[in-house]
Amino acid sequence: MRVLREDALHLATTLLEQRGCRVVHAALQADVLVEAELTGHPSHGLQRLPRILQRIERGLIDPNSEGAASWSSSSYLRVDGLRGLGPVVAGAALTLLSARAATAGIAIAGIRNGNHLGMLSHYVAWLAERGQVGIALSTSEALVHPYGGTRAMLGTNPLAIAVPTAGRPMVVDLATGVVSMGKIHHHAANGLSIPLGWARDETGQPTTHAARATKGAIAPFGEAKGYALGMGLELLVAALAGSVMAPDIHGTLDADSVCNKGDVFIAIDIGSNPDLMARLSAYLDLVRASTPSDTGTPVAVPGDGAAARRADALLRGFQTSPQLWRDLNSFSLPQSSLSIGQAR
Repeated sequence: MRVLREDALHLATTLLEQRGCRVVHAALQADVLVEAELTGHPSHGLQRLPRILQRIERGLIDPNSEGAASWSSSSYLRVDGLRGLGPVVAGAALTLLSARAATAGIAIAGIRNGNHLGMLSHYVAWLAERGQVGIALSTSEALVHPYGGTRAMLGTNPLAIAVPTAGRPMVVDLATGVVSMGKIHHHAANGLSIPLGWARDETGQPTTHAARATKGAIAPFGEAKGYALGMGLELLVAALAGSVMAPDIHGTLDADSVCNKGDVFIAIDIGSNPDLMARLSAYLDLVRASTPSDTGTPVAVPGDGAAARRADALLRGFQTSPQLWRDLNSFSLPQSSLSIGQAR
Protein backbone atom coordinates (compact mmCIF):
# COMPACT_ATOMS: atom_id res chain seq x y z
CA MET A 1 0.00 0.00 0.00
CA ARG A 2 1.04 3.62 -0.52
CA VAL A 3 1.09 6.09 2.36
CA LEU A 4 1.34 9.85 2.00
CA ARG A 5 4.05 11.70 3.90
CA GLU A 6 1.57 13.82 5.86
CA ASP A 7 -0.42 10.75 6.97
CA ALA A 8 2.73 8.97 8.15
CA LEU A 9 3.94 12.04 10.02
CA HIS A 10 0.55 12.51 11.67
CA LEU A 11 0.38 8.91 12.86
CA ALA A 12 3.97 8.79 14.09
CA THR A 13 3.82 12.13 15.93
CA THR A 14 0.48 11.21 17.51
CA LEU A 15 1.82 7.91 18.83
CA LEU A 16 4.88 9.63 20.25
CA GLU A 17 2.91 12.49 21.82
CA GLN A 18 0.57 9.96 23.40
CA ARG A 19 3.57 8.62 25.27
CA GLY A 20 4.64 11.97 26.64
CA CYS A 21 6.87 13.38 23.90
CA ARG A 22 6.91 17.14 23.54
CA VAL A 23 5.41 18.23 20.24
CA VAL A 24 8.77 19.38 18.84
CA HIS A 25 10.51 16.17 19.91
CA ALA A 26 7.79 13.97 18.44
CA ALA A 27 7.94 15.90 15.16
CA LEU A 28 11.72 15.50 14.93
CA GLN A 29 11.69 11.76 15.63
CA ALA A 30 8.79 11.23 13.22
CA ASP A 31 10.50 13.23 10.49
CA VAL A 32 13.67 11.10 10.67
CA LEU A 33 11.63 7.89 10.35
CA VAL A 34 9.43 9.15 7.52
CA GLU A 35 12.39 10.60 5.60
CA ALA A 36 13.89 7.11 5.58
CA GLU A 37 10.69 5.83 4.01
CA LEU A 38 10.61 8.61 1.43
CA THR A 39 14.18 7.95 0.32
CA GLY A 40 13.59 4.21 -0.04
CA HIS A 41 15.16 2.90 3.17
CA PRO A 42 12.28 1.32 5.13
CA SER A 43 14.77 -0.59 7.29
CA HIS A 44 15.35 2.72 9.09
CA GLY A 45 11.77 3.92 8.82
CA LEU A 46 8.43 3.18 10.45
CA GLN A 47 9.28 -0.43 11.28
CA ARG A 48 11.46 1.01 14.07
CA LEU A 49 8.63 3.02 15.63
CA PRO A 50 7.02 0.20 17.68
CA ARG A 51 10.35 -0.46 19.40
CA ILE A 52 10.80 3.24 20.14
CA LEU A 53 7.31 3.37 21.68
CA GLN A 54 8.03 0.31 23.80
CA ARG A 55 11.32 1.76 24.97
CA ILE A 56 9.55 4.95 26.06
CA GLU A 57 6.87 2.96 27.90
CA ARG A 58 9.54 0.93 29.72
CA GLY A 59 11.54 3.98 30.79
CA LEU A 60 14.49 3.18 28.53
CA ILE A 61 13.95 6.42 26.60
CA ASP A 62 13.25 9.76 28.24
CA PRO A 63 11.07 11.40 25.57
CA ASN A 64 11.75 14.90 26.87
CA SER A 65 15.52 14.79 27.36
CA GLU A 66 17.77 16.77 25.01
CA GLY A 67 20.91 15.56 26.76
CA ALA A 68 23.53 17.50 28.68
CA ALA A 69 26.37 19.04 26.66
CA SER A 70 29.60 20.70 27.76
CA TRP A 71 32.64 21.97 25.86
CA SER A 72 35.68 20.08 27.15
CA SER A 73 37.86 22.14 24.80
CA SER A 74 37.27 24.98 22.36
CA SER A 75 36.13 22.56 19.63
CA TYR A 76 35.13 19.35 21.40
CA LEU A 77 31.58 18.93 22.72
CA ARG A 78 30.99 16.10 25.15
CA VAL A 79 27.35 15.00 25.32
CA ASP A 80 25.53 12.75 27.78
CA GLY A 81 22.28 11.95 25.98
CA LEU A 82 20.49 11.20 29.27
CA ARG A 83 18.51 8.49 27.43
CA GLY A 84 16.87 10.99 25.10
CA LEU A 85 15.53 10.17 21.65
CA GLY A 86 18.46 9.84 19.25
CA PRO A 87 17.34 12.56 16.79
CA VAL A 88 16.49 14.97 19.62
CA VAL A 89 19.85 14.63 21.38
CA ALA A 90 21.72 14.80 18.08
CA GLY A 91 19.71 17.82 16.93
CA ALA A 92 20.53 19.76 20.08
CA ALA A 93 24.22 18.85 19.74
CA LEU A 94 24.33 19.81 16.05
CA THR A 95 22.92 23.25 16.77
CA LEU A 96 25.79 23.90 19.19
CA LEU A 97 28.30 22.23 16.88
CA SER A 98 27.35 24.26 13.81
CA ALA A 99 27.55 27.55 15.69
CA ARG A 100 31.00 26.70 17.10
CA ALA A 101 32.32 25.53 13.72
CA ALA A 102 31.24 28.84 12.20
CA THR A 103 33.76 30.62 14.43
CA ALA A 104 36.39 27.94 15.11
CA GLY A 105 36.39 26.32 11.68
CA ILE A 106 35.78 22.82 13.01
CA ALA A 107 33.91 21.27 15.93
CA ILE A 108 33.43 17.68 17.08
CA ALA A 109 30.75 16.15 19.31
CA GLY A 110 30.99 12.79 21.07
CA ILE A 111 27.65 11.45 22.30
CA ARG A 112 26.95 8.56 24.65
CA ASN A 113 23.81 7.44 26.49
CA GLY A 114 21.56 8.44 23.60
CA ASN A 115 19.31 6.26 21.43
CA HIS A 116 19.15 5.08 17.85
CA LEU A 117 19.69 7.91 15.36
CA GLY A 118 18.09 6.45 12.25
CA MET A 119 19.72 7.36 8.95
CA LEU A 120 22.90 9.37 9.46
CA SER A 121 22.33 11.22 6.18
CA HIS A 122 19.64 13.29 7.89
CA TYR A 123 22.20 14.93 10.19
CA VAL A 124 25.06 15.55 7.79
CA ALA A 125 22.64 16.96 5.20
CA TRP A 126 21.41 19.42 7.84
CA LEU A 127 24.97 20.72 8.22
CA ALA A 128 25.61 20.80 4.46
CA GLU A 129 22.45 22.82 3.89
CA ARG A 130 24.04 25.42 6.18
CA GLY A 131 27.22 25.51 4.15
CA GLN A 132 29.27 23.17 6.34
CA VAL A 133 30.81 19.78 5.68
CA GLY A 134 29.16 17.20 7.92
CA ILE A 135 30.56 13.86 9.05
CA ALA A 136 28.69 11.39 11.26
CA LEU A 137 29.82 8.10 12.80
CA SER A 138 27.93 5.65 14.97
CA THR A 139 28.31 2.19 16.48
CA SER A 140 25.96 -0.67 17.25
CA GLU A 141 25.69 -4.06 18.88
CA ALA A 142 28.12 -6.70 17.62
CA LEU A 143 26.47 -7.56 14.29
CA VAL A 144 29.35 -7.96 11.82
CA HIS A 145 31.87 -10.79 11.75
CA PRO A 146 35.57 -10.06 11.16
CA TYR A 147 37.04 -10.80 7.74
CA GLY A 148 37.92 -14.47 7.96
CA GLY A 149 35.67 -14.97 11.00
CA THR A 150 32.15 -16.23 11.67
CA ARG A 151 31.12 -14.63 14.98
CA ALA A 152 29.71 -11.09 15.27
CA MET A 153 32.39 -8.92 16.89
CA LEU A 154 31.94 -5.45 15.31
CA GLY A 155 29.04 -3.07 14.91
CA THR A 156 27.69 -2.14 11.49
CA ASN A 157 29.40 1.17 12.28
CA PRO A 158 27.80 3.51 9.72
CA LEU A 159 29.54 6.54 8.27
CA ALA A 160 27.92 9.54 6.58
CA ILE A 161 29.52 12.52 4.81
CA ALA A 162 27.80 15.53 3.28
CA VAL A 163 29.53 18.26 1.28
CA PRO A 164 27.74 21.47 0.24
CA THR A 165 27.77 22.36 -3.46
CA ALA A 166 26.13 24.98 -5.66
CA GLY A 167 23.19 22.59 -5.97
CA ARG A 168 22.00 19.78 -3.74
CA PRO A 169 24.63 18.65 -1.21
CA MET A 170 26.51 15.46 -2.06
CA VAL A 171 25.59 12.95 0.65
CA VAL A 172 27.20 9.57 1.33
CA ASP A 173 25.63 7.26 3.93
CA LEU A 174 26.83 3.69 4.31
CA ALA A 175 27.31 0.97 6.88
CA THR A 176 30.53 -1.03 7.07
CA GLY A 177 28.56 -4.26 7.03
CA VAL A 178 27.54 -5.47 3.59
CA VAL A 179 24.00 -4.56 4.71
CA SER A 180 22.38 -3.08 7.81
CA MET A 181 20.75 -5.38 10.36
CA GLY A 182 17.65 -3.22 9.95
CA LYS A 183 17.45 -4.33 6.31
CA ILE A 184 17.72 -7.99 7.32
CA HIS A 185 14.94 -7.45 9.88
CA HIS A 186 12.88 -5.83 7.11
CA HIS A 187 13.35 -8.92 4.92
CA ALA A 188 12.47 -11.20 7.84
CA ALA A 189 9.32 -9.22 8.68
CA ASN A 190 8.15 -9.48 5.08
CA GLY A 191 9.03 -13.15 4.61
CA LEU A 192 11.80 -12.43 2.10
CA SER A 193 15.04 -14.34 1.66
CA ILE A 194 18.39 -12.54 1.62
CA PRO A 195 21.18 -12.92 -0.96
CA LEU A 196 23.87 -15.46 -0.20
CA GLY A 197 26.91 -13.64 1.16
CA TRP A 198 25.02 -11.11 3.25
CA ALA A 199 25.18 -13.00 6.52
CA ARG A 200 25.84 -16.16 8.51
CA ASP A 201 23.41 -17.87 10.88
CA GLU A 202 23.97 -18.43 14.59
CA THR A 203 26.04 -21.56 13.86
CA GLY A 204 28.39 -19.53 11.64
CA GLN A 205 27.13 -20.99 8.36
CA PRO A 206 26.24 -18.82 5.33
CA THR A 207 22.46 -18.39 5.06
CA THR A 208 19.75 -16.91 2.84
CA HIS A 209 17.16 -17.19 5.64
CA ALA A 210 16.58 -13.67 6.97
CA ALA A 211 15.23 -14.73 10.39
CA ARG A 212 18.26 -16.95 10.99
CA ALA A 213 20.57 -14.15 9.90
CA THR A 214 19.14 -11.87 12.62
CA LYS A 215 20.63 -14.28 15.17
CA GLY A 216 23.95 -14.58 13.37
CA ALA A 217 26.46 -12.18 11.83
CA ILE A 218 26.58 -9.84 8.83
CA ALA A 219 29.55 -9.92 6.47
CA PRO A 220 31.80 -6.85 6.23
CA PHE A 221 31.47 -5.05 2.90
CA GLY A 222 34.49 -5.19 0.62
CA GLU A 223 35.95 -8.10 2.58
CA ALA A 224 39.21 -7.06 4.31
CA LYS A 225 38.85 -3.36 3.37
CA GLY A 226 35.37 -2.99 4.85
CA TYR A 227 36.47 -4.93 7.92
CA ALA A 228 39.43 -2.59 8.42
CA LEU A 229 37.25 0.51 8.03
CA GLY A 230 34.66 -0.89 10.44
CA MET A 231 37.35 -1.63 13.01
CA GLY A 232 38.80 1.87 12.64
CA LEU A 233 35.39 3.45 13.19
CA GLU A 234 34.68 1.13 16.13
CA LEU A 235 37.74 2.37 18.01
CA LEU A 236 37.39 5.98 16.87
CA VAL A 237 33.83 6.32 18.18
CA ALA A 238 34.67 4.58 21.46
CA ALA A 239 37.65 6.90 21.96
CA LEU A 240 35.79 10.11 21.17
CA ALA A 241 32.39 9.34 22.69
CA GLY A 242 33.56 7.29 25.67
CA SER A 243 31.22 4.46 24.70
CA VAL A 244 31.71 0.71 25.03
CA MET A 245 32.80 -1.71 22.31
CA ALA A 246 30.37 -3.66 20.12
CA PRO A 247 30.18 -6.92 22.15
CA ASP A 248 28.98 -4.90 25.16
CA ILE A 249 26.53 -2.63 23.31
CA HIS A 250 22.78 -3.05 23.74
CA GLY A 251 19.65 -1.06 23.08
CA THR A 252 19.47 -0.24 19.36
CA LEU A 253 17.64 -3.43 18.37
CA ASP A 254 15.79 -4.34 21.57
CA ALA A 255 13.25 -2.91 24.00
CA ASP A 256 14.92 -4.34 27.08
CA SER A 257 18.23 -2.54 27.64
CA VAL A 258 19.53 0.99 28.04
CA CYS A 259 21.20 2.08 24.80
CA ASN A 260 24.95 2.45 25.34
CA LYS A 261 26.40 2.86 21.83
CA GLY A 262 28.32 5.98 20.78
CA ASP A 263 27.90 8.68 18.13
CA VAL A 264 30.34 11.22 16.73
CA PHE A 265 29.54 14.31 14.66
CA ILE A 266 32.03 16.61 12.96
CA ALA A 267 31.15 20.01 11.48
CA ILE A 268 33.67 21.79 9.26
CA ASP A 269 33.03 25.33 8.10
CA ILE A 270 34.44 25.99 4.63
CA GLY A 271 33.28 29.59 4.45
CA SER A 272 31.31 31.34 1.74
CA ASN A 273 33.04 30.51 -1.54
CA PRO A 274 30.73 30.53 -4.59
CA ASP A 275 33.58 29.57 -6.93
CA LEU A 276 34.36 26.46 -4.87
CA MET A 277 30.68 25.48 -4.74
CA ALA A 278 30.45 25.84 -8.52
CA ARG A 279 33.57 23.70 -9.04
CA LEU A 280 32.22 20.95 -6.81
CA SER A 281 28.90 20.92 -8.66
CA ALA A 282 30.64 20.95 -12.02
CA TYR A 283 32.70 17.92 -11.04
CA LEU A 284 29.59 15.98 -9.96
CA ASP A 285 27.93 16.83 -13.28
CA LEU A 286 31.06 15.67 -15.10
CA VAL A 287 30.84 12.31 -13.31
CA ARG A 288 27.13 12.02 -14.19
CA ALA A 289 27.93 12.72 -17.84
CA SER A 290 30.65 10.05 -18.02
CA THR A 291 30.12 6.94 -20.14
CA PRO A 292 27.92 4.37 -18.37
CA SER A 293 28.57 0.63 -18.42
CA ASP A 294 24.87 0.14 -19.19
CA THR A 295 23.73 2.53 -21.91
CA GLY A 296 20.21 2.56 -20.48
CA THR A 297 21.33 3.62 -16.99
CA PRO A 298 23.15 6.96 -16.60
CA VAL A 299 25.98 7.26 -14.10
CA ALA A 300 24.79 8.69 -10.78
CA VAL A 301 26.57 10.19 -7.79
CA PRO A 302 25.78 9.38 -4.15
CA GLY A 303 22.42 10.82 -3.17
CA ASP A 304 20.92 10.93 -6.68
CA GLY A 305 18.87 7.79 -6.17
CA ALA A 306 17.56 8.90 -2.78
CA ALA A 307 16.59 12.31 -4.17
CA ALA A 308 14.70 10.73 -7.08
CA ARG A 309 12.88 8.29 -4.81
CA ARG A 310 11.97 11.09 -2.42
CA ALA A 311 10.56 13.27 -5.19
CA ASP A 312 8.38 10.39 -6.39
CA ALA A 313 7.24 9.49 -2.87
CA LEU A 314 6.26 13.10 -2.14
CA LEU A 315 3.93 12.96 -5.14
CA ARG A 316 2.55 9.42 -4.87
CA GLY A 317 3.32 8.32 -1.32
CA PHE A 318 5.74 5.57 -0.29
CA GLN A 319 5.19 1.83 -0.30
CA THR A 320 4.75 0.14 3.06
CA SER A 321 3.42 -3.13 4.38
CA PRO A 322 -0.35 -3.09 5.07
CA GLN A 323 0.36 -5.19 8.16
CA LEU A 324 2.88 -2.66 9.49
CA TRP A 325 0.40 0.17 8.94
CA ARG A 326 -2.31 -1.78 10.80
CA ASP A 327 0.13 -2.59 13.59
CA LEU A 328 1.10 1.07 13.96
CA ASN A 329 -2.53 2.14 14.16
CA SER A 330 -3.11 -0.49 16.85
CA PHE A 331 -0.54 1.29 19.05
CA SER A 332 -2.86 4.29 19.39
CA LEU A 333 -3.94 4.74 23.01
CA PRO A 334 -7.56 5.28 24.09
CA GLN A 335 -8.58 8.93 24.28
CA SER A 336 -8.65 8.76 28.07
CA SER A 337 -4.97 7.87 28.09
CA LEU A 338 -3.75 10.60 25.76
CA SER A 339 -0.96 12.80 27.00
CA ILE A 340 -0.80 14.96 23.88
CA GLY A 341 0.04 18.51 24.83
CA GLN A 342 0.82 17.70 28.45
CA ALA A 343 4.57 17.86 27.95
CA ARG A 344 5.61 20.43 25.38
